[in-house]
Formats: sequence, structure tokens, C-alpha cells
Amino acid sequence: MANQQRHGRVQQEILRNVTDILQKEVNDPRVQGITVTEVELTGDLQDATVYYSSLNEDAEENENIQKGLDKATGLVQSQVGQRLTTYHTPRLVFKRDKSIETGNRIDELLNKIKDQDE
Repeated sequence: MANQQRHGRVQQEILRNVTDILQKEVNDPRVQGITVTEVELTGDLQDATVYYSSLNEDAEENENIQKGLDKATGLVQSQVGQRLTTYHTPRLVFKRDKSIETGNRIDELLNKIKDQDE
């Protein structure tokens, strides 16, 4: 129980710190305007997957965002390591959160079904 609480606190701390670092420390214009939505941390606190979203739907622009985040990963990870009070700094991996796109697609399909029924 205490381990789960610590796990959750560390996840929230990483999310807060990554958001702050991306806004204030990373000067790459490719990563401006993204939102960190969730952090998944492994049980041993060694690896963290940071999910992000952006309002941009262009595939090429999304690829540029991912490249910018990949380039900034070292800086973000070192800054997170300085701010966390854990023995090891988790290895960060950035992935696009597709839940918003999935939700929009479901809404479109439901609207189509609704229009067909009328």
C-alpha cells in the first residue's frame, strides 16, 4: 500500500517537473504548445513513459514535435534528476497520447450513426 502511494507521488512529481522544464527550460520551438497528459512509471521506478498531446493534427508537424522531444530528452531527464529525491533518475521516453484523437474519432462515428437514424 505504501509502495503504491509512493509510486503515485513519484509519477505526479515527474509529470509536474517535466511540464515545468518543457515550458521554462527547453527553447526548442518544436516542443512549445504541447501538454503533458500522463506519466507511466515502472514498478522499479527505473523507466517513465511521458505521454503528451498537442492541438496539431498534421502528421509531419507531429513528427517534428517528437523529434524535438527526443532531442530534449537528455536535458529534461537531467533536470528531473536534480529535482527528484529518488536514488535513481527514471529514464524518460516521450510518446504521443492518442486518446484525444481516439475520442474525436468515436464522436464522429456516433454522429454519423445518429445522422443515419434520422
